Amino acid sequence: MLVDVRPLRVDGFRRLWLAGTVTGLGAQLTAVVVPLQIYEITGSSAYVGLAALVGFAPMAVAALWGGVLADVRDRRRVLLATTIGIGATSLLLWAQAWADLRSVGVLLALVAVQQALFGANTAVSRAVTPRLVRPELLPAANALQSLVTLSAGIAGPLLAGGLLPVAGAGTLYLADAVAMGAMGWAVWRLPALPPVGSTGRRRAPFLSQILDGVGYVTRSQILLVTYLADFAALSLALPTALFPQLAEETYHPSDIGVLYAAVSAGGVLAGLVSGAFTRVTRHGVAVAVSVGVWGLAIAWFGSAGSLLPAVGWLLLAGGALLALGVFRKTVLQTAVPDGMRGRLQGLDTVVAMGGPRLGDLLHGMAGAAFGAGWVVAGGGVLAAGAAVALVVLFPEFRRYGAGIERV
Repeated sequence: MLVDVRPLRVDGFRRLWLAGTVTGLGAQLTAVVVPLQIYEITGSSAYVGLAALVGFAPMAVAALWGGVLADVRDRRRVLLATTIGIGATSLLLWAQAWADLRSVGVLLALVAVQQALFGANTAVSRAVTPRLVRPELLPAANALQSLVTLSAGIAGPLLAGGLLPVAGAGTLYLADAVAMGAMGWAVWRLPALPPVGSTGRRRAPFLSQILDGVGYVTRSQILLVTYLADFAALSLALPTALFPQLAEETYHPSDIGVLYAAVSAGGVLAGLVSGAFTRVTRHGVAVAVSVGVWGLAIAWFGSAGSLLPAVGWLLLAGGALLALGVFRKTVLQTAVPDGMRGRLQGLDTVVAMGGPRLGDLLHGMAGAAFGAGWVVAGGGVLAAGAAVALVVLFPEFRRYGAGIERV
């Protein structure tokens, strides 16, 4: 029932995972410092929000592009190039801080470039994992990777908060750049990962290959419903945009940090018992159950009147969110041929990033009109209802699992 560490016996995966523990912390340092530096320069939260918007479009396009490259080029080389690029942009962020440019334009441009490289890197790295790990160990591998990401999401901001007054923004950017060296070393040590069954024929144009990936999803009930389930969970029931309003109206303004941390902490706790995920054979049902538990936990959180039960429901929600991520990735890695995995991971990156942004917009508008508690609870109920509907209406998705329709 504890963490299944068998994927760490694979040399390539183990090196990537260990490097990820370092680079995850480094990435969180930059994620904290960039908005703080922008706010320090402008004194406006609008520019901080603009940075998120500026980063999303390049990230989405690059994720699709990176997915295509992962299907037609050596994945090791593509992953190495994007890893080096991320480290180089962190160095440029350090340079602008060291030079005291105080230019929002330069910061936004560097954020756009780094997010583009991150999108491509994410799509390729998710397509690399199934080439390193046996199919039956993919849930365990995905759980281990999610555990690192969530742990970094808790420890990284705390580390940044402690170091920033002492070391300054430039030093934290530099630490991120140095940390990327660990990932570069791990990727360099990977074996060559050329396209499977490559014949050297002339490749179709970029847009045509993207459309091939979209067409593959629309023809596969399993993939399409998995995307719908994930999108419903994150767009209907992700309450983070309303945490400031809830902290102000229901709890205490100083409680906002606890609300943010509780979801990640729940994911970490679930990751510590993720060995159970390997025993799950009905991956479609697991996706739906994860969405249902997430939605119900969020609904109860929305109706909680005090901090302690609210944190308890967020811990449960965070565990369900980790399980959703593990089984969603497993379905997308096992239900497609290797030559299509990169493009599908590119699409998944866009959906996974776009759902929360749409959810923030919907929750923010509805919360202002109807009140935060009602909106959070209602969104959770809708997400849980969507999970039930998807299981009932799509039998192929309901039946999908380990050993079923693997290609």
